[in-house]
Amino acid sequence: MSSAKIQRLAQIDRVIHEPARLMIVALLAAVAEADFQYLHQTTGLTKGNLSVHLSKLEEAGYVEIEKSFKGKYTLTICRLTEEGKKVLDAYRKVIKGAL
Repeated sequence: MSSAKIQRLAQIDRVIHEPARLMIVALLAAVAEADFQYLHQTTGLTKGNLSVHLSKLEEAGYVEIEKSFKGKYTLTICRLTEEGKKVLDAYRKVIKGAL
């Protein structure tokens, strides 16, 4: 493996490189949108942990979060933004390039 390939790994976006956030972004890339409950059940993360990771992804501009009510319950819908899609694509390219 060349030194240049290894050095490219240093350019990985650290926001989505964290395993839980990468899992969330990968899930959202596969669907148009997902509610909090779906992400909670699918990832196996605690609600608090999922909430923190979603906030970090939202702050970075990678995820859009929309909150509303369904009856008496809060409904949280999450979507991957165009920026999030670009970052995930770049992440995949860097990882594949290092192999």
